Amino acid sequence: MSVQMVLLPVFVLVGLAFFLLLWMAGARRGALVSGETKIKDIALRQPNWPLRATQIANCYSNQFELPLLFYILIALALPLRHADLFIVLMSWVFVVTRFVHAGIFVTSNDLGRRSMAWFAGVLVLFVMWLYFALKILLLI
Repeated sequence: MSVQMVLLPVFVLVGLAFFLLLWMAGARRGALVSGETKIKDIALRQPNWPLRATQIANCYSNQFELPLLFYILIALALPLRHADLFIVLMSWVFVVTRFVHAGIFVTSNDLGRRSMAWFAGVLVLFVMWLYFALKILLLI
């Protein structure tokens, strides 16, 4: 697999994180400018942001939980030359689950649907790690 094919899903997922970061910053700035939130109410990281800003911020924070294991896997698989077609295809499936999860998170925030999307991502990532581990341990 080419480096570009392996890293493209990573770049797309990083793009999602930056999009959410900018959206969160805009929502928080809007809350401060409108006076809905006062600096003194959030200066020590108190959870006093409006609901919408908090929703976007929580979705952004979530991009540094489960995806961390994805980033580590790709960072290991690529230089060890174990980033094959299966890893690339599963990477795209994982990225799609992250976009679905984020989409639900910042819209309806339906916990049932959001949990299903999250769990689908967990399963995909688990399969990727299992596949990678077996390839390494069995020298495939």
